[in-house]
Amino acid sequence: MVFAHDTEIALIAAAALINTDGSDGELLGDVAALDAFFAEQGWTGRHERTDAELADVRALRPRLRELWHAEEDRVVGIVNQLLRAGQALPQLVKHDGYAYHLHATPSDAPLADRMAVEAAMAFVDVVRGNELSRLRVCAYPGCGDVFVDLSKNRSKRFCDNSCGNKAAVGAYRARKAAAGGADG
Repeated sequence: MVFAHDTEIALIAAAALINTDGSDGELLGDVAALDAFFAEQGWTGRHERTDAELADVRALRPRLRELWHAEEDRVVGIVNQLLRAGQALPQLVKHDGYAYHLHATPSDAPLADRMAVEAAMAFVDVVRGNELSRLRVCAYPGCGDVFVDLSKNRSKRFCDNSCGNKAAVGAYRARKAAAGGADG
């Protein structure tokens, strides 16, 4: 494990949130989509199921996306701003069968604030561990989705198997075409 369990979960959730506004279009199109995302990512606590909450969550995405592209000092500035805005007060908590881990906002804080602070707390570990290089953008042309490379050898290049498979098929076809062209 590269990071503590809660850090990995928060980083993966941040990437998933960013990718809801990516190459596949708007995946948080309505409150029902936010409900599904909330459940899929295992969020707990306050969830108002309103258009205002949806707008706040959508507004968070560009700030989080910037963390994948920024230099370390800019990342630190964004993280500190997110922590201040969310009035973060780290506490050890234990729930839902998980061992003690950090929460930095109360469970009744607005969802977008909790998402922002959870991501910011995870980025504290990323920066302190000098691991910003693990934040990647998918190498498949036109994808643009972000991900966290949690592999031991830091070799992950694609956001998921779909993009990796498309790249492999494309490379195979290019090799076959080059081999066929050399014969002809």
